[in-house]
Amino acid sequence: MRSLWGLVAVVAAATFYLYLLSTFLPAAPPRALQPEAAPAQQREEHEEHEEEHEEERSLHFPSDLDELRELAELLKFYKRQHTGYVLLLYCSAYLYKQSFAIPGSSFLNMLAGALFGPWHGLFIACVLTTVGSTNCYLLSRTFGKRHIVRLFPDKVAMLQRKAEENRSSLFFFLLFLRFFPMTPNWFLNITSPILNIPIPIFFFSVLIGLIPYNFICVRTGAILSEITSLDDIFSCRTLLQLLLIACMALLPGALIRRYSQTHLKLDGLEVNGHPNDFNDRKTR
Repeated sequence: MRSLWGLVAVVAAATFYLYLLSTFLPAAPPRALQPEAAPAQQREEHEEHEEEHEEERSLHFPSDLDELRELAELLKFYKRQHTGYVLLLYCSAYLYKQSFAIPGSSFLNMLAGALFGPWHGLFIACVLTTVGSTNCYLLSRTFGKRHIVRLFPDKVAMLQRKAEENRSSLFFFLLFLRFFPMTPNWFLNITSPILNIPIPIFFFSVLIGLIPYNFICVRTGAILSEITSLDDIFSCRTLLQLLLIACMALLPGALIRRYSQTHLKLDGLEVNGHPNDFNDRKTR
């Protein structure tokens, strides 16, 4: 019970910090000022627009592409004069989700591409994914090991068995699990302490194993931020970018799959929650 209350205290403190950070925003950058001699109707429209902007200043995690676009536009507006604040807010929100195993990292990865560009965004997303997953690992090891075993006994037992069978190739086994949906990333993060996976192996398996996923999301976010019409979606430049994304994502996975066929023991792992035999899937 003490460990459970400790976790609640950590979550409450982190939530309060993120609430303060997202509520007390710095002063908005000045918009283009209208001349004093502007007609009264234009001044009234300008004031109404400013009032609408004040209402938009409430921040929340995006749940769909429309909300993602709105949030990206708002943060881009603040980023003109408050780059450090936007970066701190983004990093804090990302680490909050990753540390407490909250789904939705794909939207934040796309937001990184929209805010910071494809390459800076990819670097930021990879670092935050790794640090946040390591935080989740440490929180699980400190507060939640016995609760996780109690809540997911069968899944934990299956992963323990596979980790022991692949102990000689543990790093590549973890890479395989990151590349392919054998088990959700959040579940692998919270169960890794129970599997006795050393932190260095865990850290670098996350850093390398999630690069293709982060690349897809970040690059997609960068492309979405540049699209203003349907014609942009079907332009040669956009289609070539999407083709490059697909190739970059498939190549590492193909190499890991080829290695796994001869070096890893994966029979009995679950794919998207359904038990299946890996060797049978290779012949289909």
